[in-house]
Amino acid sequence: MANEANPCPSDIGDKIEYGGMGQEVQIEHIKTYVTRSSMDTGKAVIVVQDIFGWQMPNTRYMADVIAGNGHTTIVPEFFVGEEPWDPAWDKSTFPEQVDAVLRYLKRQCHAQKIGIVGFCWGGIAVHHVMTTYPEVKAGVSVYGIIKESEDVYNLKNPTLFIFAENDAVIPLESQSHGFVHRKREDCSPADKPFIEEVRRNLIEWLDKYI
Repeated sequence: MANEANPCPSDIGDKIEYGGMGQEVQIEHIKTYVTRSSMDTGKAVIVVQDIFGWQMPNTRYMADVIAGNGHTTIVPEFFVGEEPWDPAWDKSTFPEQVDAVLRYLKRQCHAQKIGIVGFCWGGIAVHHVMTTYPEVKAGVSVYGIIKESEDVYNLKNPTLFIFAENDAVIPLESQSHGFVHRKREDCSPADKPFIEEVRRNLIEWLDKYI
């Protein structure tokens, strides 16, 4: 299972070759990857990267999949100007980064309803956002650790937590940490149904609550 000493208990996995459908956009002091939905639904989703950074093609692919289902997506560089995740990362800047992203989605993308999805470290970020920002209407935390705190259950809106068998919390049979976005769908016939099921659940959750 992931923990603070070992926040991502797997290697980088299958790094896919993927160019992306979106574009990089500078938002105030934050670099982002934005994919506009072809449908004007007024819905947007923040996609938070794992420890391998905002330029990881697997994360951008997942953002584009979500955008293809009617949600403008944005992948912010929450590790601003730094290497991928470090325990010394300054968490105090995170709220102002989230605020900047929300302003952009509302003012520039005309988002009326906003959700958030995060992988690994990003799943931790989702949990924090969902206990802090009532304007974010739905969250999906994918194999992010649940940190013990007084407000750990004080979720403002519906939040889906997805884990794998090796995470030992909410098992999904035979799958390991990182399987939703760091395994290729064609890696083995046995893996494909699990990957497709969880990706479908993720989209259905967003569709239902935002």
